[in-house]
Amino acid sequence: MTPLELAACLSAPVARAQVWADPLSAAMALYAIDSPKRQAAFIAQVGHESGRLVYVRELWGPTPTQERYEGRDDLGNTQPGDGRRFMGRGLIQVTGRVNYQTCGDALGLDLIGQPDLLEQPGNASLSAAWFWNTHGCNELADIMDFETITRHINGGLNGFDDRVTLWKMACTALGVGDGYWSTSWH
Repeated sequence: MTPLELAACLSAPVARAQVWADPLSAAMALYAIDSPKRQAAFIAQVGHESGRLVYVRELWGPTPTQERYEGRDDLGNTQPGDGRRFMGRGLIQVTGRVNYQTCGDALGLDLIGQPDLLEQPGNASLSAAWFWNTHGCNELADIMDFETITRHINGGLNGFDDRVTLWKMACTALGVGDGYWSTSWH
């Protein structure tokens, strides 16, 4: 994916897209995000999760939701400070000690010892593509089931309107058929 294509997909500045185009292209190639449908859906999701490639670390308040990260067994946050230490990072906000461990094992990174490694463009891109792959999102993108993709990534439909807006822009930029919008989206 070229910087110009990436910028068009997200209505982002070309200078920002230049930072991300190569790492995202490499990650997409590694995880078979290799068709316009797959790429459009993936770019839309990472675009939303990262504020159009601006944020690779969750903004920390802490908010009431973030305060609940502490001590959450489902996130593997078993040690004091784990909630903040393993806040959302990467382009698809990996969150929690157990998810950092699983992602780090898959990518060959010590994310428990160095969680900020997910803030580097290459690792942020790889972690997003790894997450996408492990949650079966390529197959969902093939049938353009964007709502289910969103639920896999977000756990719900938070920010769904923005995600759909980005998806439509990415589909247009990457040449995914126009007829889909008039016949299949509801």
